[in-house]
Amino acid sequence: MPGFWGKLFQKKCGSDIRCAAVVPAAGSSVRMGQDKLLLTLDEQPVLAHTLRALDCCPYVEEIIVVTRRDLIVPIGQLCQDYAFSKVTKVVVGGETRTHSVLAGLWEVSEHLELAAIHDGARPLVSQQVLEEAILRAAQCGAAAPAVPVKDTIKQASDGLVSATLDRSQLYAVQTPQVFETSLIKAALTKALEDGVALTDDCAAVERLGLGVALTQGSYVNLKITTPEDLAAAEALMEWREEL
Repeated sequence: MPGFWGKLFQKKCGSDIRCAAVVPAAGSSVRMGQDKLLLTLDEQPVLAHTLRALDCCPYVEEIIVVTRRDLIVPIGQLCQDYAFSKVTKVVVGGETRTHSVLAGLWEVSEHLELAAIHDGARPLVSQQVLEEAILRAAQCGAAAPAVPVKDTIKQASDGLVSATLDRSQLYAVQTPQVFETSLIKAALTKALEDGVALTDDCAAVERLGLGVALTQGSYVNLKITTPEDLAAAEALMEWREEL
């Protein structure tokens, strides 16, 4: 398969994989009531746990953190304090997640063919979840971890149930969402041009008619959004340490 698509879907062996990580950390934390990324989790900031996981991943060569203007200095200081060697830049994000992710992607070194986009508020991501998503994306161009939903999902309108969805076909998608760098840049740019609001980055690729492979996620890899999530993360860290 010649040209761009041939390059995109060409399988790579582990030693050839070169990946950047873009970490969106520019949200307003409205539901938390304060900046969740700087809250303490096991005596360290939430963001420090997230960046450590990425810093330890052998396939990640550089990390770009995207945040609000008022957090540039404290997050830059955090990266220095914890000596995250792979964090190369802390940059200002945009008005939406898509704007922020693109701001980070444009800072990725040209030689890195893959970009892993990982929420700053997912501090419990494991090396297994990271590596499986990156390896799968290296094979097929786009991959993300996911877990089967546990609850029955109802579709509703005006407070009334309109449908009960088949739980066996439903998955909760997590991050990192990993893509061929040129592909995700083009997909997100197209979404912005079309005025489409996205809740995750896979949706931008799906809009182009391309498939996204799902890898094994983890129920431990939760996103901290509310105070209850932070309490759950504390308990999960203790539980994981006891295993």
